[in-house]
Amino acid sequence: MTEGAQPTDAKDAAVEEAYADLGATTENAMEIAETSMDIVRQFVPDETLADRVRQKSVHSMGDIEFQHLLRFTGRDGTGDDEDAPVRAGARAVLEEATIVTDITMAKAGVTGRGHDCETRKAIGNGAELAEETGMTRTAASVLELDKQGVYDGAIATIGNAPTAAFALADCIEDGTRPAAIVATPVGFVKAEESRQRIREVSEKHGVPAITNVGRRGGSGLAAALTNELIHVAADVRTDELELDLAAEVRAARANDGAIEDGGGR
Repeated sequence: MTEGAQPTDAKDAAVEEAYADLGATTENAMEIAETSMDIVRQFVPDETLADRVRQKSVHSMGDIEFQHLLRFTGRDGTGDDEDAPVRAGARAVLEEATIVTDITMAKAGVTGRGHDCETRKAIGNGAELAEETGMTRTAASVLELDKQGVYDGAIATIGNAPTAAFALADCIEDGTRPAAIVATPVGFVKAEESRQRIREVSEKHGVPAITNVGRRGGSGLAAALTNELIHVAADVRTDELELDLAAEVRAARANDGAIEDGGGR
């Protein structure tokens, strides 16, 4: 064995911990993933927790401009700045909260590494309610799981079904409090409206949420953003990151800017 080289098992463990967000498990995959993110960072700021999510959205969508379409709403125990949903989601991961996706595709995209959270899908629940009322299966699934208390304290990830987002918003109005929401349902029929509805209840009730504007989105994006929450939590766990630091840095910079503006008068 070359001097300083790690045993294979140790290498695998290190790769798994460092690249849980990207899914890279081989040397070549790691190189590709790092190169890709290095390119993304040339176009997307790298100063805050919200910036990390923006980077992930660009990486997932292959579109540099998509960073401008994300919205961060709600608040956590630290504040209501745009990092709040990221902090809340990362804390939920550290507390091993359940991750609940709307459909199978989003669940398949959420990494199984770097966390000890249960990941489950809503679809498949509430079949009787859907048949009785005629509502979509995803909406009925959300309502059924909410009746069981599944969404309280959970990370709610919605990447496909606008009706699931509307149903979750109604549950929040009725008192349900997810730890964090990632909602990027895609499509031409009420997709934008469903995300706007999530933002409305997020701001009204303080529930931390990450959404986007426009018609684009999808399960791949929702899973990628959820994976970034997991990656942030992993960095906290290994003492590479303090969750509140980004907000403090932003406040300090804003204060410095105000002082400079005042000094120039």
